[in-house]
Amino acid sequence: MRVDPGVQPIAREVRAYILENFLPGDPPESLRDDDLLLEGGIVDSGSVISVVTFLEQRYRIHVEDDELVIGNFATVRDIAAFVASKRVGVCASS
Repeated sequence: MRVDPGVQPIAREVRAYILENFLPGDPPESLRDDDLLLEGGIVDSGSVISVVTFLEQRYRIHVEDDELVIGNFATVRDIAAFVASKRVGVCASS
């Protein structure tokens, strides 16, 4: 699967945030970009709010209630793609 190069830096930062806050002490290789976060028990529904707050502050985006769906937050890769699309949307709609 080809990954947009603009998504890779976002994925690195999201992965680092999740490792630091939800998997402290785990080695970086313990979390891959395609690991299921909620279904895999890495984060719970409450933790997603923390991730959303991080994303909104770090990337200056706003996550709408209707965007809080599993498809946007299932994996690190999904989160990074979602953020990248929001950033494009912000630029396009300004």
